[in-house]
Amino acid sequence: MEAYPDDRAARRAFITATRPVVDRTFDLGIPAGTTIDEEPDAPGRPVRVGTIFLTGAECPWRCAMCDLWQHTITGPTPPGAIPAQIRAAVQSLAPIATGVRHIKLYNAGSFFDARAIPESDDDAIAHLVASFDRVIVESHPALLGRRLVAFKERLRRAAERRDASSDARGPALEVAVGVETAHPEALERLDKHVTLDDLRRAGDILAEVGAALRAFLLINPPFVPHDEQDHWLVESVRFAEACGARVVSLIPTRSGNGTMEVLERCGLFRRPSLADVERAFAACLALDARPFVLVDLWDFDRVAACGRCAAARRERLRQMNLAQRVLPVVDCPDCGNGRAA
Repeated sequence: MEAYPDDRAARRAFITATRPVVDRTFDLGIPAGTTIDEEPDAPGRPVRVGTIFLTGAECPWRCAMCDLWQHTITGPTPPGAIPAQIRAAVQSLAPIATGVRHIKLYNAGSFFDARAIPESDDDAIAHLVASFDRVIVESHPALLGRRLVAFKERLRRAAERRDASSDARGPALEVAVGVETAHPEALERLDKHVTLDDLRRAGDILAEVGAALRAFLLINPPFVPHDEQDHWLVESVRFAEACGARVVSLIPTRSGNGTMEVLERCGLFRRPSLADVERAFAACLALDARPFVLVDLWDFDRVAACGRCAAARRERLRQMNLAQRVLPVVDCPDCGNGRAA
């Protein structure tokens, strides 16, 4: 069990078999969590973004690096559960009081997967989020089709009903897609069941529908040689841009799902350090004519090692997200960050 299979047919069983045992019992009447952050919406103009972490059925794919299955249930999502979670979350977020204008509906899978989010709930969901300026969902490229078009129309109709305006267009719809890496061999071995051509087609579909693309990219994905990581991340940002991405979100690759520990022992994965994250983000921000590039700070504690400078370095990255430029490095006498060797 210590060798990651080359055969695609064997990978799913391997990835499932290496999983740790976790309790997957959840209260489906409330979301797993909510956050409020800021993102750039135009140069120099930040916007407050609420994220609702929804709990439902597990994604049908088994990607090598994914640990989000730990936040899903083993059966299908019951009808009504997702609207109930969104309703509770919107009340908690209090968008009018907090100024939240964009809302992310993240369900640890694909929004357009009927097993995870029953399509019968789409009208209720659209009604609950129609007052926001932008609605961001996530999806595997294979599920971008009829339901995507229908949900965009549902958002428009829900907004129209709210303000009785004949020209109500509804919230802008944005779909987050796990591009992960433009390294073709690494992408294949991640077992996402997508190719670069599939991702290009996803961008075309979203553009045709009038929905924006948000691309998730991994910092230090497995199967990419360590000395090529920065090069391939920059190439991946360029690829996402060519696919039409409005936003690129950089996610430090996590361990903790069983498979990643095996890959680490085999020398096929190296967990990113905070220095890796900072360097990679700076390289992407140096690109000209690019989408918004953001580094995901949700799990920052996993990469932070120095207690003295961690908070300041996190704040630097947060400010770089908003400013979209590289800021002065944090100097630390304890770990030596920012000091010449």
